[in-house]
Amino acid sequence: MLEALHIENVAVIRCADIAFSSGFSVLSGETGAGKSILIDSIGFLLGRRGGRELVRTGSTRATVTALFTGIDPRTEARLSAEGIEILDGELTLERAISAEGRTSARACGRPITLSQLRAVGELLVNIHGQNDTHTLTLRENQLAILDGFAENAALLSEYRAVYERFSAVNAEIREISTEEAARLRELEMLNYQILEIEALALRAGEEDELTEKRKRLRSSERIAKQATFAYRALRAAEKANVLYVLDRAVSAVSSLSDVISEAEEIATELIDCRSRIEDAAERIRELCEDDAVDAERALDAVEGRLSAIERLRRKYGGTVEEILHYLANAKERYERLSRADERLSELTAERADLLLEATRLAERLTEARTAAGRVLSERVLSVLSFLDMPRVRFEVAVRRRFAGEERDLRRDGGDDVELLIATNPGEPLAPLSAIASGGELARIMLSIKSVIADRDGIGTVIYDEIDAGVSGKTARKLGIELLRSSSGAQVLCVTHSAQIASLADEHFLIKKVENEGRAETEVSPLDEEGRITELSRILGGIEVTDAQRRAAWELYTERSEYKRS
Repeated sequence: MLEALHIENVAVIRCADIAFSSGFSVLSGETGAGKSILIDSIGFLLGRRGGRELVRTGSTRATVTALFTGIDPRTEARLSAEGIEILDGELTLERAISAEGRTSARACGRPITLSQLRAVGELLVNIHGQNDTHTLTLRENQLAILDGFAENAALLSEYRAVYERFSAVNAEIREISTEEAARLRELEMLNYQILEIEALALRAGEEDELTEKRKRLRSSERIAKQATFAYRALRAAEKANVLYVLDRAVSAVSSLSDVISEAEEIATELIDCRSRIEDAAERIRELCEDDAVDAERALDAVEGRLSAIERLRRKYGGTVEEILHYLANAKERYERLSRADERLSELTAERADLLLEATRLAERLTEARTAAGRVLSERVLSVLSFLDMPRVRFEVAVRRRFAGEERDLRRDGGDDVELLIATNPGEPLAPLSAIASGGELARIMLSIKSVIADRDGIGTVIYDEIDAGVSGKTARKLGIELLRSSSGAQVLCVTHSAQIASLADEHFLIKKVENEGRAETEVSPLDEEGRITELSRILGGIEVTDAQRRAAWELYTERSEYKRS
């Protein structure tokens, strides 16, 4: 459930801290007090779009934070699958937006993506506003409602795994079954490409080596001249080469060892220097020998090799590695096309098996949906009857889809599901979308939510002005149903109806005040006297009369009777 909510610098809300309890809570206030801002803030926290206009004028950042507690193990497992780990059944969510429009989100202090945030929001809270009620008329949502009530998640997951493989096999069959001439043309082209690349016998890193070698060959004359000079200076000169001079120096210093104690150490260091210079001389000699070959012919060979690689690069990739990757893919594609007939036979057999399995699982879904649809219809009718729609007819229609004579299987199974209703006697059943009355849609939506409250695992349900279009006795019954449904989930309701507000376990007042010359929205819990005053205001009139207060008191005291029942 939503235990605590903190809103800071969101529109007219400078700072608000609200502690919610379980059960049924209502929020009320004058028109324009900021009720919609409160709901928008919760929606923003749960991943709904929020623009920089949310940020309070003069502020650099707006923040909404919430603490959710008592998360059940099933929801915890689904959150974990989304990469969200909770602590001791508690989860803290935070979302912020800067004045420039940049947003960020965190779960238990760790950054999360917007898609993760939305997934978390769908698992923790349902928000139903006047516009959201109309989403009930969308058939894809109606199928999801029925599957949730039927608890079809595991069966649907099993079916989808088979269906996705079936779709992949169908796609491969279509690919293989394209025009034979096109397949042969592609085989011929692939064969040419493979032979062209393989003829060059490329290896990774070769181009860099060749480029370096070309650079060296282009300077071969200078290398030979300088290397020869260096070798002669170090070793090959007839007189006074470095090694000869070092040998003389070693002998001279060694001869002093009987009179100078450190002479032997100096001689050893000179011998070490001679050894390293001798190694360097040998390496220089090798350079001279390497460049003794026909540099022009070697350069031609390197240039030719680089030119051949460049031609392949223009066709198959920017680097030797990319060309080799292209070759591997071409070979794989060639192999697959070469054995197309064999593969087609394998796929056709696999497709038949998958179709049988998908059809079997689709039938199980149909059976589960049909049985659950009957139960859902009965329970929704019972609630609608209580909500002053006693002669309404309601039906969950589950129809198998067919394409010609074959079952039409899709990712959601093989059924079309539609909620049908007739609100007046003698009228035929019609889709929910045909209902014009917002009050009727609100009652139908509440009926369905009440029935499925213990099945969907959502801990908090928020209704934004569900009383729109209803009043009097019907509004009272809506309140009673909200009170009933709060036994299975935390229920929060923004309302203008005293008949509904008087039944709540907790009542919050939303009001706009002036602070330092600026308007601010405050949210505060009401005690008993405060509730009577607010209920009296809602009941109407410019001035609150004693009669209104008596009526408010009667509504409020009746709550204990409904609570007991």
